[in-house]
Order: sequence, then C-alpha cells, then structure tokens
Amino acid sequence: MKKGIAWVVLILLVAWQMISSYAIQRFPKPEFESGYITPETLLPNPRAEILEVMDVTVLLLALSVVTWAVLRRRSRNLVFWISVFSLAYFGFYREGCVCSIGAIQNVTLALFTGRYVIPWTVLVFFMAPLLFTLAFGRTFCAGVCPFGAFQDLISWQPRKIGPRLNAVLGVIPYIYLGLAVLYAATGTDFIICRYDPFVGIFRFNATFGMFLFAGALLLSGVIIARPYCRFLCPYGVLLNWISRFSKFHRTITPSVCVQCRLCEESCPYEAIEKPVTVKNPQARQMVVRKFMLIILFIPFFMLLGGWTGAQIHESLALVNGKVQMAEELVHPEKIQGEPESIEMTAFKASGMPVQELYAEASRILRQFYIGGWVLGGFIGLTIGGLIAGRLITRYRTDFEPNRGSCFSCARCVDYCPVKS
Repeated sequence: MKKGIAWVVLILLVAWQMISSYAIQRFPKPEFESGYITPETLLPNPRAEILEVMDVTVLLLALSVVTWAVLRRRSRNLVFWISVFSLAYFGFYREGCVCSIGAIQNVTLALFTGRYVIPWTVLVFFMAPLLFTLAFGRTFCAGVCPFGAFQDLISWQPRKIGPRLNAVLGVIPYIYLGLAVLYAATGTDFIICRYDPFVGIFRFNATFGMFLFAGALLLSGVIIARPYCRFLCPYGVLLNWISRFSKFHRTITPSVCVQCRLCEESCPYEAIEKPVTVKNPQARQMVVRKFMLIILFIPFFMLLGGWTGAQIHESLALVNGKVQMAEELVHPEKIQGEPESIEMTAFKASGMPVQELYAEASRILRQFYIGGWVLGGFIGLTIGGLIAGRLITRYRTDFEPNRGSCFSCARCVDYCPVKS
C-alpha cells in the first residue's frame, strides 16, 4: 500500500518535471535576412546562496531524522517515507546535483590541482554523510541518497545472489573509484557524472545509451536489490570502510536474539552474518595458515596490479582530450575517413604550436603512468584484502549486521519479533 502511494507521488512529480522542462523549450532561432546577428546566450547565474544553504540544511536534517528513525525509533516505515522525500527533493527537484557520489571528483581535483577551489556546498555534501557514517553507520544509504531510494522503491521481489557472486561483483566499485580518482586527479574527466545512470532520468535529458543503462539497472533492481549501490557506487566504498568503525551502529534486536532467522531471510543485501559458536582448533589452524599465505601474497597482488596498470596507462590516457589530439596528429591514418573533432578544430584555430601540445600530452602520459601504478596497486590490495577478509572467522552468538555492507535500511528490525 505504501509503495503504491509513493509511486503516485512520484508520478505526479515526474509529470510536473516534464511540464516544466517542456515549458522552457524554445522554437528554433529565426533566420534574419537583414544581417542581424543573434546575440550569444549567456550562462545562467550561479544558484542563489540562500538556496545552497537550504540544500545543506535539508541534507543535515534528512541525515538526522533517518538516523533517529533507524537507531531510536527502529522504524522501517519511517525510513521508507524519508526515502520518498529524498528522492523527490534531491532527485527530481534538485536533479541529482549536488551529489555526494560525484563530489569525490571535486574533492580529488581540489587536492591535486591548485587552480580549482571546491564549492563549500560540495564539500559539505561529501563530508557530512561520511561523518554520520563514522558515528551511526550507513544511514545516508538508508534513506537520504536519492539513487538508493529510487532503487529501493522498485525492489519488489528481491532475491539473493549468493556470497561468491556478491564478492566478485563487489570488486567493481573499487575499480570504478580508482578510475574516477585517476581521471579527476589528472583533470581529464568526471566519469562518475558522465556515466551517471540516474541524473539523466531526474533531468529528463538522458541519452539513448544512458537511458538503456539506467533501464537495465532498474529492471534488474526489481529482483536484485540496489544493484548500483552494491556493485557500482564508488562512494559506497568509502562508506563501507568508515562504517566498520562506527560507534553507534544499528543492531538487529534491542535485547536477546531468539535465533528465529527472520532477519537473515528479510535482508536482500546478504548483509546479515550468522552466529558462529563452534570452535574447531584444526579448522582454525588451517584458516590462519591460509590467511597468512594471503597476507604474504598481497604485495605480489599489488605489484602485479601496478605493473598491469602501468602497461595500459596509454590506453587509459586516451580519454584525455589533449592526448587524443596528439595521437591524431602523430597517427592521422587511424582517423582517416572520420570527421574532424571539435577539439581539433579549436586547436588548429588557436594557433598553438604543435610542440606545446606534444609536451603537454607527454606530461599527462607521465601522470597516467604513475597513476596506473597506483591504480593497479590499489586494485591488487583490494582483491587481496577481500580474499583475506573472507578467511577470517569471527565467533558470534547472535545474528549481526555486517557493518560494512549493511545499508541500515531497518528491514531486519521490522521483521525481528523482539521489540524491547
């Protein structure tokens, strides 16, 4: 019933957004025969300061309310309606911007480029969810992130995919995070924003390819809960790390667990860890040996990953516009028969010496060479760490949420028969 009401509200919001977007469209420019030149369209003014303050205020209030709903009220119903509000405000009203996920790139660019000054609102949207996560777990994912809320509303028949496939697909966000940081640090591109599957839907201007991508995610989200959050979101990697150290993380039951397993069955993210009470000395010794072996192999994984990243650094650098132009000038046969790019036309019109372009491209390639080593080492460390983590057995007497992968959605709380 509540999902039906939520969808009615969202349909009304979508209709309003479509009418608004249609209302601002204009007819094609008229062609004057008198020689009149149409003046250039000016860029819109920045968002008013008071509206930026309102965005930050709504973010902090939403984080506070959903944290209270998860930890104090222990109410899945309240979390659901906060999700609907967040989707309406941060999604369709603010059109997915400012975005905590995309803010990774702004922060990276500000750290590696002295010319860029990060807007204060972007910094708050990046830091506030991290600080709340450090204290209370991933309550931002529970009901504030519009991407997660969108997927949560369409997860009608979620199914579990198994721990092995979950672990393999879980490596993708780390690769995505590494690539996003690399491209932002070199000033190449903001790939998180460029390939964002939901912003185009929020703004009703998605390209055909991105529309198909978003549609595939949403369709798969009907049976695989939150596929973007679990297997793509780079910001989720940071939240996963920080949430493991959260001081007041949500618990399933407020008192003694009755071992009913309802929480395990209710969690579509496979984030509930089962009790492990039987200690087998022989099995423990074998696990310790495997763990030590993986620890010894982690440097090997890092070196292998770093070497691989260095080998493909030229391919990674071809995303950069200046490297692309230098490649076109050095190897014109590769683009024979293709129309000249806008960047190349602008470069030729600028009168910039070709030698300067080559020097700039060489500098960028060196950055990508170093970045390839760092990116590959990071991925090798990630894979080794994930393998080692799966070998660690922590003995527990109750069903407990995995602090890293738990989205604090309160589904398990709703199913738990122990209420006090």
